[in-house]
Amino acid sequence: MNTITSRGWALANRPVGAPKASDFSLKTSEAPAPKEGEIQVRNSWMSVDPYMRGRMYDRESYVPPFQIGELLQGGAIGRVTASAHPDFKIGDLVQSMAGWREAWTAHPDAVLASARPGDTGLPESAFLGIAGMPGLTAYAGILRVAELKQGDTVLVSGAAGAVGSAVVQIAKIKGCTVIGSAGGPDKVAFVKSLGADACIDYHEASSYEGLLSALRAAAPKGIDVYFDNVGGDHFQAAIELARPMARMAICGMISQYNDTEPRPGPNNVIQIVGKQLQIRGFIVSTHADMQNDFMADMAQWIASGALKFQETVMDGIEAAPAAFMGLFSGQNKGKMLVKLS
Repeated sequence: MNTITSRGWALANRPVGAPKASDFSLKTSEAPAPKEGEIQVRNSWMSVDPYMRGRMYDRESYVPPFQIGELLQGGAIGRVTASAHPDFKIGDLVQSMAGWREAWTAHPDAVLASARPGDTGLPESAFLGIAGMPGLTAYAGILRVAELKQGDTVLVSGAAGAVGSAVVQIAKIKGCTVIGSAGGPDKVAFVKSLGADACIDYHEASSYEGLLSALRAAAPKGIDVYFDNVGGDHFQAAIELARPMARMAICGMISQYNDTEPRPGPNNVIQIVGKQLQIRGFIVSTHADMQNDFMADMAQWIASGALKFQETVMDGIEAAPAAFMGLFSGQNKGKMLVKLS
């Protein structure tokens, strides 16, 4: 069993505002031959996700912050290259949180998100996207947190992203009217190709009033459900458009992740009382009990053609910071991934 030379990315500085290339440092290390109970894995795919920006702050959160100089972490898919563990053999596909690096050696319990992705006929990369954490986020958020009902009118911000594009399709499968919001004509066309009844281009709205006007035209009778990936003006507009008893699943507010000062809150929060709105933030790990139902439904929907997915792929470990930074400038349609081998 051989040692593998592995390159990986560490945090060089804590970003102030939008992350920069200089905030990251490429390191070379070794993934040694496994000791008893360990496995050695060469990653084939790694994920970059918006939540990772929160881990770059030195503050308490639902996951520990990244430490300066230590390799970053995130979702990854790879193949076992050497094993000293009875449950793993060479060639096994494994899913881990040991991303941002080309290879690793460790005890499986320390790094694996799930020992082996299920046999669904999907490509490996899908287990970091539509059949992975982003897909489960969409599934749990729209079905459980937002309590989706047939016939609802649903507004999805960030509708061209990994989570938003899945939400759009799940809501359509469940018999809802779906309004998306995305940045740029290509993304608008993509969201419509997924079955959305309408999609607005928020880049065309030069102000909050313009955004609200575009959304009101798309949903003239208001909305029953809002799935929030963006925050900011989109959240305020959703409150304005909400019908009485509307439900909102607050997944991520990517427009505010790089703010250096607190942003003023929506100026219409008083409507939450009169409209009796239900607004719930959520973290996907809280809903891990839905995993089996999620995988069963996803396998069926994808096989039948009812649900499609798209990936934006950058090549090589060198591209990882650029892929991550691209999330905040809207460079991805669907899931942003880095192909490592």
